Amino acid sequence: MLLCCVEKAHGSSRGTQLDHLERISGTKLPFAELLGIKLTSASPEKIVAEIMVREELCTIPAILHGGAIMAFADTLGAMGTILNLPQGAGTTTIESKTNFVAPAPVGTRIIGETTAVHRGRRTMIWQTRISTTEGRLVALVTQTQLVL
Repeated sequence: MLLCCVEKAHGSSRGTQLDHLERISGTKLPFAELLGIKLTSASPEKIVAEIMVREELCTIPAILHGGAIMAFADTLGAMGTILNLPQGAGTTTIESKTNFVAPAPVGTRIIGETTAVHRGRRTMIWQTRISTTEGRLVALVTQTQLVL
């Protein structure tokens, strides 16, 4: 599954937590809105967000669909990359690996914590831990973003 997020950089990745949140929040990502992603913190090294597991994001039985989990992680990795892009650059996902650990039933709030593993000139690698608010690991995702 290859998901894509392209954004033109808006200057330096240096700034305050509020600057980073405003920059990411100002980037319209329609699929992220459909998933209901709520960004809680952002820095060039780490992105944290959450979603509520809703019926329309589930499979049968009523647990979060693996594709929704992957899309959540992919979006967070793209957001982290956006905060690290040089002026005028964009990004796209070129690889993603997901380990599914536990289900997330309807009504569960899940948290995605994405941390930088590598932030280079041509690629960036991000790891996302997706867990319940109680701390139960749902999935672990590693992705590579290409800098365009």
